[in-house]
Amino acid sequence: MSTLQWSLAIIGGLVLAALVAYNAWTLRRNAPKRAQTRPDAHRDAHAGAAAPDPASAEVQGLAGQGAALADEPGLRQEPVFDAALAPADFHHGLEHGPDPASHTVDVRDALAEPVRPVPAPLPPGVVPESRFALDALIDAIAPLQPEHEVTGEAALAAMPPTRRAGSKPFAVEGLNVATGQWERPAPGQRYQRFQAGVQLANRLGALNEIEFSEFVAKTQAFADAIHAMPDFPDMRHEVARARELDQFAGAHDAQLAFALRARSTAWSPGYVEQNAARLGFVPSAMPGRMLLPAAPGLPPLLTLGFDMQAAQAEDLDQSALWELTLSLDVPQVAPAQQPFARLREVATALCEAMDGVLCDQEGHPLPVMALDAIAADLEALYAQLAARDLAAGSALARRLFS
Repeated sequence: MSTLQWSLAIIGGLVLAALVAYNAWTLRRNAPKRAQTRPDAHRDAHAGAAAPDPASAEVQGLAGQGAALADEPGLRQEPVFDAALAPADFHHGLEHGPDPASHTVDVRDALAEPVRPVPAPLPPGVVPESRFALDALIDAIAPLQPEHEVTGEAALAAMPPTRRAGSKPFAVEGLNVATGQWERPAPGQRYQRFQAGVQLANRLGALNEIEFSEFVAKTQAFADAIHAMPDFPDMRHEVARARELDQFAGAHDAQLAFALRARSTAWSPGYVEQNAARLGFVPSAMPGRMLLPAAPGLPPLLTLGFDMQAAQAEDLDQSALWELTLSLDVPQVAPAQQPFARLREVATALCEAMDGVLCDQEGHPLPVMALDAIAADLEALYAQLAARDLAAGSALARRLFS
């Protein structure tokens, strides 16, 4: 081969290598961001092949036990580490270890126990209430007077098979002889009076004549079984109340939803879940949905959602997400928990950690002034709900806006 041919071959090889390197760099640059693996994972994977180190067992008060284990031939020594040096994913779980003074934890135990953020304590003025308690404000109620006291077992046996009249919740409560309180019938109790009720409205609409007739039929069947006389309210009056309540609810129902969009590089579902978990979110039963839990007995503060198909993909690292949805169901959460302020904090933290931007549902970036205006509107909405005795986060509001 001539010198020219050698030169052309070398140049061609260099160009080909440059193209391969550029394509690899482009693929790597455009690949979805992946969740970071724990630094201890690789060390754990090769721990079986490495010889145990007796010195590594002597950590924070465990020197005697570690030395004893190291003297036994063939016994594998699990590493332990200081909680202050643990990865961020483990910090919350380590705070409640069995021995806070030692600040040590076994890696095997930490990996076996899922991280579950402890719900925040109830703010002042927020009380977990029963999910269902009949109230004339949002229920059509029919009193029932039995001929004699009825046991809880008899009342439960007489209950209808379903607890709905059409699309509206239906319930029966009894006046407990011992406590003098209205409650759901329970075994071992005795009741002197009952009341049956159907909800006037929910997010599916107002109670109609057909649903009211179903309520009457269910209540009459229960009354016959316990030998009681029902006193039904007027159907036209209750249906009119239901329509008025539904109009009020429709005008004061607010469900805020904001989009978090990736600026340049897509996210993988695992990357999203890892960053959300650091802020206290936990997975829900629905794929592609995470919740920020509130105090026990209360609905979640916020919901983080993304594409369900991407969340169910076989290779989560290759699924690309360009947008998340951060939402707040305003009537379901009490203002004392500062849900909108929490939403802004979460959105800011996620955007900074994942290189994203907060947008409205149409994709327009949201300036700070727009969020301030939304906060002012929410304060007015909270006041209007409270004036109607349907304060956001109360049991009645949670039932009505459901």
